[in-house]
Amino acid sequence: MSSEKQVKFVVTINSPVPTVWRLMIGPESYKRWAAPFAEGTYFEGSWEQGMKIKFLSPPSGDGMLSEIAERRNNEFISIRHLGTISNGVEDTTSESVLAWAPAYENYTFTSVPEGTKLVVDLDIPGEWVEYMNETWPKALMALKQLSESERAA
Repeated sequence: MSSEKQVKFVVTINSPVPTVWRLMIGPESYKRWAAPFAEGTYFEGSWEQGMKIKFLSPPSGDGMLSEIAERRNNEFISIRHLGTISNGVEDTTSESVLAWAPAYENYTFTSVPEGTKLVVDLDIPGEWVEYMNETWPKALMALKQLSESERAA
């Protein structure tokens, strides 16, 4: 782990935990809240504990190869990022990947009087800190709007 950093983002969403949870990991809603990372971003695989999951960007299909390290419904998800995918090739062994992998992305959902407190903790390579500090708040605002608009519907 070369210059890996840990960053944290927190948002309070005026919607119950089960709604936020469902919208965070649902295939169609994921595309909507994760769009700030890459328009049309999507995942392939399963959010079940122990399962592989790929986070991909169109049109190339490049992205991250990961697995769900831990899952407690409506409480916690831990994603263990194992490598990258480029031009359809999975890389978990190159020096550039081994410099940061495995890296964790953890989501903690807590019920609060306002609805849901969502905490996102990330391990990221130092060169990605600025990008994540700009992009994660946008993604969380999109999730917040999605969750709160569904609640109002």
